[in-house]
Amino acid sequence: MPRSPSRQKNKVKLNAWRDGHRGEFWAAVYLRLKRYRIMARRVKTPLGEIDIVARRSGVTVFVEVKARAFSHQEAEALAAVNRRRIVRAASLYVARHPHLAHADQRFDVIFLAPFAWPRHIINAFDAS
Repeated sequence: MPRSPSRQKNKVKLNAWRDGHRGEFWAAVYLRLKRYRIMARRVKTPLGEIDIVARRSGVTVFVEVKARAFSHQEAEALAAVNRRRIVRAASLYVARHPHLAHADQRFDVIFLAPFAWPRHIINAFDAS
């Protein structure tokens, strides 16, 4: 009997979920090597999700991780970043952690691709 189509969709979703976790893990390792302190990973809010929240030199950094099959797909990955969702989720995160309210904030993107060094775009976009 052939497999049902819903099982195949679930397998694709599960693989994507695993790849996302793996990418966020390696991005966190990369940030730690650059002397960032990881404060939270996979922060879920009603307004959206933040992949990584880190701090360095008094700056709170909200990091979006984008993994692609090829390193030349960075431009389309950056265009796919839902900036408004991340900014709203970050403002809710800061509201829940009032000690961060007066710290500088920044939004970074880390691109990951097989057989390529991670590419860290510092201050990839602003909150406006």
